[in-house]
Amino acid sequence: MTGTLELMPIVSIISVNFNQPEVTGEMIDSLMKISYPEVEIIVVDNGSFVGNIEEVLLKYPTVKLIKSTENLGFAGGNNLGIRQAKGDFILLLNNDTEVDPGFLWPLVKKCLDDPKIGIVSPKIYFFHTPGMLQYTGVSDISTLTTRSFGWGCYKKDEGQFEEDKETFFGHGAAMLVPRKVIEEVGMMAEVFFLYYEEMDWCKRIRNAGYKIFYVHNSVVYHKESITTGKDSPNKTYYLNRARILYMRRNVHGIKALLAFTYQVCVAVPKNMAVFLLKGKPKHLKAYCKAIFWNLKNLSNKAIYVSPTLIEQS
Repeated sequence: MTGTLELMPIVSIISVNFNQPEVTGEMIDSLMKISYPEVEIIVVDNGSFVGNIEEVLLKYPTVKLIKSTENLGFAGGNNLGIRQAKGDFILLLNNDTEVDPGFLWPLVKKCLDDPKIGIVSPKIYFFHTPGMLQYTGVSDISTLTTRSFGWGCYKKDEGQFEEDKETFFGHGAAMLVPRKVIEEVGMMAEVFFLYYEEMDWCKRIRNAGYKIFYVHNSVVYHKESITTGKDSPNKTYYLNRARILYMRRNVHGIKALLAFTYQVCVAVPKNMAVFLLKGKPKHLKAYCKAIFWNLKNLSNKAIYVSPTLIEQS
């Protein structure tokens, strides 16, 4: 590949649907208006039991549907699509997004201009709050608290993020990855099911020597948390389960000991107290369930497995 768009590489756009066929249809409507011509669109139905995605897709005969009989989670659903994708680049795009017509060109060009770029993500706005930013790049994750912060998240866009910038992580709602990187590093770890899987993937890609960039002139709008709910026990469970998983997979030695001590002595008591004081017993139960899942799987070697991309013949 060269640093121009003359070769017009194919981009496989993969989106996972779970019980939200109408929302997925709105995303596809926006994709039908994009200016980049060489794309294949793949929708992975992740064991849905509500709505009829096939009926929605009747409007879009060029869209490929892959149906899973079970919910494989965010990583598993996307990996299912990646295995059948034919593109030179893979774009993972949440089904609860809508895109600007010109969003794909800058992402592809950024990767073509620098072969050491492993992931690019666009500027992401909150869909329902005009001008409110969700993503313009992310700090590194603290090895102590296992938390990071978004540089522009919840800030009004006043032109302060109008240049590309290297970042520690892409955003799971919209990430473009060259196929060669996935062939080298592997796909997302399916043990996460929800949350932190893309951050773990980004960490592995950076460890392999690649860079990650925020691309300022590519724009996506994110409706956020439609599947799990903005404040649900389900989200509490998977988010905290995944946070501990990320630490176990990526923090080692003395840093791991310090992180474990922090979780036991500070984070866990604090979070349990907050749920109690706020009168959220279901969230407290979900939080405890997340901790016990990790304790139960303390010696489970599957936690450290990352699936590889097997080329289709």
